[in-house]
Amino acid sequence: MPLSMVSSGEPMQIKRIGGKEEVKKFLENLGFVTGGTVTVVSDIGGSVIVNVRDSRVAIGRDMANKIMV
Repeated sequence: MPLSMVSSGEPMQIKRIGGKEEVKKFLENLGFVTGGTVTVVSDIGGSVIVNVRDSRVAIGRDMANKIMV
């Protein structure tokens, strides 16, 4: 399921990252890698705030839809 559908506080493992190559590279630079753990902190407006690699990152819902957990 896409990351945008995960409930807050639930650690999930990243299974796949979709999208164009530049989108994949951008997400990888933020710490979203296949096999990594990500936890949704909150889902406000059009943004999803997540913990990834001991950092908090806000990404848009369209980006969160490309991250499969």
